[in-house]
Formats: sequence, structure tokens, C-alpha cells
Amino acid sequence: MASITVKTSAGGDAGSFDLPDAIFGIEPNVPVMHQVVTAQLAARRSGTQSTKTRAEVAGGGAKPWKQKGTGRARQGSIRSPQWKGGGVALGPKPRSYAQRTPKKMIRLALRSALSDRAADGKVIVLDAWGFDAPSTKAAVELLANIGTEGRVLAVIAGDDETTWKSFRNLQRVHLIEPGQLNAYDVLVSDYVVFVKDTVPTAEAEVTKPKTRTVALTSVRTATIVVREPAPELTVSLPGVDGPDVHPAVEAADEEALGEADDMASDLPNRPKPDPSKASKPVEATERVKSAADKPDPRFEAARQKIEKEERLRAKAAKASAKAAGEAIDDADDEVEEPELPAKKTPFSFNQTTRKDES
Repeated sequence: MASITVKTSAGGDAGSFDLPDAIFGIEPNVPVMHQVVTAQLAARRSGTQSTKTRAEVAGGGAKPWKQKGTGRARQGSIRSPQWKGGGVALGPKPRSYAQRTPKKMIRLALRSALSDRAADGKVIVLDAWGFDAPSTKAAVELLANIGTEGRVLAVIAGDDETTWKSFRNLQRVHLIEPGQLNAYDVLVSDYVVFVKDTVPTAEAEVTKPKTRTVALTSVRTATIVVREPAPELTVSLPGVDGPDVHPAVEAADEEALGEADDMASDLPNRPKPDPSKASKPVEATERVKSAADKPDPRFEAARQKIEKEERLRAKAAKASAKAAGEAIDDADDEVEEPELPAKKTPFSFNQTTRKDES
């Protein structure tokens, strides 16, 4: 690790501090820094510029003059792009200029920017800011004592209200919290000033594992730990391979063990079953067969009633068919057949009549 001298608010030395090489000691990657800074500046654009097209401009419903005969160029609307006060062709519309940047590139750009400032000796670490009350005059003296010139990036904790109020009126000082540190603000500043508590470390960049507690039973819980970038599921049950057993779990286990012991102690005292009173399977089978062979009087009466109704229905259908046949025969007898005219013999050229034969 690179060692740096810690300074006091009066400009004196207060020991040394080791900067982590993973953040302040790498080779700066210029293309990555350029891409990240470009994306960051593009995301700052509001993207609210807008112009009206010919469809959005008021007026222009009538044709200015007739198509032919005037000697002028043909026109269809006074709101065309070539007219004064007309619509704008291919003008800007509201849009977002944000670019998608991978998180690994953002972290690499920040480490590259901090490493570049540390290599030039532009990273300063203080033991404390040393403000008893908000004072802009004291802030100016502090910057002069530590030897900063130009733009200064001060990394201040979010709850340090006194320091924020001391620096906020200085135009050349940009204030930022440790969690908001970015490559652009580091690169546009000539000096980066930290205190010991706000110096970024390699452990701070590691994402904390996400934990979820899932209830398996009424008294047991399981903690599922998901680690990135390779997600893993680790289940930890109290009393198995994890921490100490929960008091409720221990009480439930003792109660269950006590019931089991009581049952085991009462088992020899229980009366044994008499084998002579046990029913034989052969006799049970014979009883089932005899019950199946004997008909039930209720079902027998219903069956006889249904058969009687079917016989009466068949008899009535047969009688109705016979009556219908007799009625058809009587109707045929009453109908008289009409007399048909006699058939005439067709004329033939082969038949000849002679007077002498007649």
C-alpha cells in the first residue's frame, strides 16, 4: 500500500496513512474514464428542447393561391417549412440522452481517476476538519494551510453539518459525500481532500450479501444468503449447524422427548390383546358371501314393479300399432279408383287401307 502523510487543519503532520493499492495504486485506464465521463455528462442533459412541426403550427388550412395561372410557385399551405412562421422540418423533440454504462466500468473509472490524482500527489488526508462552529474564514485558512490551489473536491460525511456550512460559500470547493464519489468530479478537481473516516477502501466496494429469512415451521427459521456475482444459497438452521438453539425450539424438543419417554414407560403396563377373541378371516368371508346371495326385499319389489311397467308399455304399443294398420285398410277401401280413358292406337305408316279390300 502507498503511504501518505496525514495533515492537521493547521498544516502540520499527524502520522501516516496507507492508501489501498486496489483504489489508489492501479494503472489509469484512460478509454474507460473517457467513456464513463461522457456518459455522465450526457445523463446531465435535460433533453427538453422541442420544436413544432407543420402539423402542430396553427393556421394554413387554405391553399394560399390557385395552382396555375398566377406565375408563382405552387403552394399548398403557409405553414410549410419554407414559409416564415411555418413548421420546422426534422427539428429536435424531447428525448433522453442517458447511456447505459456497466457498473464495473464505473468503478474502474473511479479507481483510475483516484490513482491518477494519488500519483501526482494531489490526494490529501486530514486527521479532522477541526471546525468548532460554521466559519467560512476558517475554511479558507484550512485550505491555505494544507497547500491546495485551484479546484478542491472535499469528501465530507453526510452528518458533519458544521463542515458543510463552512465550505458551502466557497466557489472553488465542491462538496460530496463518500457514497457519491465519481470519476468526473475527481478529474475536474485539482485536489481531493479526505479525512480518515471518508477514505474509500476495497471492502466498501464489495457488495454486501442480500439476506432473506424464510419461515420453515412455526418455531424454526432459515436464513438464505445470496452472494454476487455468483449467487449461492446457504441455509442455516438453528440447532443443526448454525448458532445456538432458540429457546422456543429447545422447549418444544424437550416436551416431545418427555412425551416419548412417557409412552415408552407405559408400554409394558398395557393389556395384551386376547388371540381367542380375534375374528377369523374365513368366517368373515363366509358371512360376506351369504349376505351377497340373499336378495334384499326392497330391491326385489322395485325390480318387479319396473318389469310390470315395461310389459304394459309394450302391450300398449302393440295395440296402437294394430289400430293404426286397421284404420289405413279402411281408408284404402273407401277411396274409389278413377276410370282412365281408353288407350288410342298410334298411327303407323305401315297400315294401308284399300277400297277394293273393303
